Amino acid sequence: MTGKRILIVDDEESVRWALRKALEGANYRVDLAVDGAAGDPGVDLVLLDVRLPGQDGLDVLREISKRRPDLPVVMMTAYGTLQVAVEAMKLGAHDYIGKPFDIDEVLLVVEKALQARALAQEVARLRQGTEERFDPGRIVGTSPAMQQIFKAVAKVAGTDLTVLLRGESGTGKELIARAVHENSRRSAHPFVPVNCAAIPRDLLESELFGHEKGAFTGAVSARRGRFEQAAGGTIFLDEVGDMDLSLQTKLLRVLQERRIERLGGEGSIPVDVRIVAATNQDLEAAVARRAFREDLFYRLNVVSIHLPPLRDRREDIPALVMHFLSEHAREQEGSRKTFSPEAMELLLAYGWPGNVRELENVVGRACALASTPMILSHHLPEALRTRAGSQEGGVGPDIFPTEWIRNELARLQGSIDGRLRDHFVACVERPLLELVLRRAGGNQVKAASLLGINRNTLRKRIKELGISLPQRGGEGMQEGSK
Repeated sequence: MTGKRILIVDDEESVRWALRKALEGANYRVDLAVDGAAGDPGVDLVLLDVRLPGQDGLDVLREISKRRPDLPVVMMTAYGTLQVAVEAMKLGAHDYIGKPFDIDEVLLVVEKALQARALAQEVARLRQGTEERFDPGRIVGTSPAMQQIFKAVAKVAGTDLTVLLRGESGTGKELIARAVHENSRRSAHPFVPVNCAAIPRDLLESELFGHEKGAFTGAVSARRGRFEQAAGGTIFLDEVGDMDLSLQTKLLRVLQERRIERLGGEGSIPVDVRIVAATNQDLEAAVARRAFREDLFYRLNVVSIHLPPLRDRREDIPALVMHFLSEHAREQEGSRKTFSPEAMELLLAYGWPGNVRELENVVGRACALASTPMILSHHLPEALRTRAGSQEGGVGPDIFPTEWIRNELARLQGSIDGRLRDHFVACVERPLLELVLRRAGGNQVKAASLLGINRNTLRKRIKELGISLPQRGGEGMQEGSK
């Protein structure tokens, strides 16, 4: 348990001095306080006196239990009574020791408390596994490009190599980073993401490496950085290309030495983490214009995985849509909705500048707007409806039917084996006849000519399929109803 941080809260200087000397001798890091504890996130355990000047230690314990229920607190008092001990344990104290105390006893209590906390954290992490652990099914894609990415993840996950994920915003770089972590030997330890572009530059160093008390104005207590929080696991440096040059130098040193220095600290702290970085920038161009360190680039670019934009893997759109529809149904505890063929065609034709993230948002919005199980074209954003037809490249005719047939086969599950052709022909024939009849304005002779079949054959299929004929000219007679 060495390296853990312990906060001692006691108004007696001699007690604080004795405890600090003993704990630091056991390789713990120690903070001191006289009259209360805020339960800072960097603290691993609190030794708390029951009687404090102007404040009841049990009140401090109540506050810590509310803010940090996972933080072990060991109560100390020279006024040991059963009532105080029982009350402290009811309020969440891990243990209770009386003054004067034996230093060896204190060290033993501290060690057991920290071990119990580590065990509780591990149990919680495993319990969350089925809910919060990365689900490989969340990465959807049958396209050749995605299959290559899956192979790359499988090969690199079992190593400790640094990985650089490259691609436009919204392509799923964090999902791939989590996949690398969850399929590695570090999966039982934390995955800690850091968005280097979202944190102000003057705060990013403290966020990554932590700081000591008094390192800068407002640093009222020491704090562990993300590298320390990721101990044993993986740190994900998203948008690393936006990092300031001066901070790039410090990151390079961490990669080389595997040690970090807290702001205001006097020594270095070893860190055992795997680094996965991501960027949407052209780092080679950034190196050329001296906006990114060349040596850091080569340190990060050990294994490079490129994530293609969604417009380059349109065949994955139907599967992604089905995945997002399923997630929405599960979250809302309702039945899954579906997109009409016309709405799906718009999704397939759109250029998706925001990539998978934009698609997910569009599906969620459409689910919220559609009051029926079928999502129609008008449920999609106007920008998507107007821009879809102007996208370059268009949509291959095999994409949507292939995905629909695959899903329909899965739904049928062999229930109509031997009649599959008739089933699919009927599924396709009905909307085909309806659309052609609508285009022909209800004129069956014209519709039959467009279809290349005899008019009597068309009339027979209309009757067998129960198709309602559109009116001709808006008010004319339906052909065949004379």
